[in-house]
Amino acid sequence: MVIIFILLVFTVGQFYLSDALSGRDQALKELQQKISALADQLALEKQSSETLRGNAATLAAQLKAAQDERDALAAKANAVGPLSDQAKDLQNKLAAEQQTSQAARAQVELLTAQIAALKDQLAKVAAALDVSNNTVKEQQGQLVELGRKLNLALATKVEELAKYRSEFFGKLKEILGDRPDIRVVGDRFVFQAEVLFAPGKADLAPGAKQQLAPVFAALKQISAQIPPDLNWVLQIDGHTDHRPIHSDEFASNWELSTARAISVVRYAIDQGIPANRLAATGFADNQPIDTGSSDDAYQHNRRIELKLTQR
Repeated sequence: MVIIFILLVFTVGQFYLSDALSGRDQALKELQQKISALADQLALEKQSSETLRGNAATLAAQLKAAQDERDALAAKANAVGPLSDQAKDLQNKLAAEQQTSQAARAQVELLTAQIAALKDQLAKVAAALDVSNNTVKEQQGQLVELGRKLNLALATKVEELAKYRSEFFGKLKEILGDRPDIRVVGDRFVFQAEVLFAPGKADLAPGAKQQLAPVFAALKQISAQIPPDLNWVLQIDGHTDHRPIHSDEFASNWELSTARAISVVRYAIDQGIPANRLAATGFADNQPIDTGSSDDAYQHNRRIELKLTQR
């Protein structure tokens, strides 16, 4: 019985032991699975940790760069801060420039309108000028024709006066005869000064009037035949030689030559020649007819010339 009891106890012990060992194995298996899962999780955690570590380093670098950029921006902000007044000034200038630009545009528009008005006026003036040019051309044609007629009339008058001059000189030659001290030079009748004046004097000498009287008588006779529309004049010119005069009465040969011509004019008026038909001119020694320096040359140059001409 004891043996059976011991066997029974052994059998029951074996059963419980086997069951305990079986539970242990199951527990160990489950534990190993948990350990394996924990190992896998640990590996993942390590990998995640390394990734996080890398990300942390990257973030730290980015943070450092951001801090540096912040510091740089702060420095720039500090530098830009004093420029704010300049920026305001620039903004004010820009606003003023905009206002000026608007005023300039208004002026341009006004000037454009004025230019358009001027163009319109110029067009009208150009049209008026065209009309004026046509009128001027017509008038120029008329002037050319009038000039031709005037030249023809003047030529006729000159020819007519030349005829009376020729007649006047012909009568003088008949009256005065062939005298060496009274001669014709071109279109002039020439008296030597000694015939009419004492040396250095401008008053007519006693015998001068006898020499001049027939001249003015002939002129009166001829002038009565000259048509009223022929505007003639007897020009009386005084000339001296080139030697300067030394006289209290005359400062130079200009005064002497002019005074002598005036004396002849006054006598002509006394003889009935109208004053408006007479002219007195003094040339001093500036129109010599003999360029020599002899006494004969001086005598030739001291003269009174009479010329019947147009006024």
